[in-house]
Amino acid sequence: MTRPLLNLDAGERDDEPAELWQLVDVLAIACGGHAGDAASMARVIAACPGQQLGAHPSYPDREGFGRRSIAIAHDALATAIEAQCAALAVAASSAGRRVLWVKPHGALYHDAARSQELAETVLGAARAALGDAVGVIGPPRGALHDVAAARGLRYLREGFADRALRPDGSLVPRGEPGALIVDPAAAAAQAQRLAADHDTICMHADTPGALAIARAVREALGG
Repeated sequence: MTRPLLNLDAGERDDEPAELWQLVDVLAIACGGHAGDAASMARVIAACPGQQLGAHPSYPDREGFGRRSIAIAHDALATAIEAQCAALAVAASSAGRRVLWVKPHGALYHDAARSQELAETVLGAARAALGDAVGVIGPPRGALHDVAAARGLRYLREGFADRALRPDGSLVPRGEPGALIVDPAAAAAQAQRLAADHDTICMHADTPGALAIARAVREALGG
């Protein structure tokens, strides 16, 4: 069985080591909505010539790190998402690269999975900036998946190695105790459980011990 792709939310902190980025297959790069700027995008791209590039757009909410739902008109949100994705596309083009994926960040990820209108807004804006062939990374079920399928877009069903799960498979909210999995062995075991029915396994650069977690997950899934 082919192992799922490993993906990492990257470029959100100044102290992320390049080795961490290089352990995964796909980088979902912060592009200005919740974190990231032209310099951080260029730094990640330059350090990772062998990784696939993805945009990681957010609600325009740097103060809340994109982890809260905000009231914003759909046309204003579309403009913000298109601008974020376009900024990453410019950085990638400067290095002779293309952005192949889009994965919404934080609250936008979960909200777009619940709302068809919001999913349409997110994917329409991403395609406007990145082209009709852009692929989508998101939850296994929900509006984001369904809208991507209706538009004929490639879709990777995502699971999380470093986030605790409820019995129904949903994520334990970050504000609750035990929401993060920080033990590398436990993260690797969860990745192995998820591998059978997910196309990609995510890790977060801001999880404590992220580098050790990424090494353990990669080893557990076969390098």
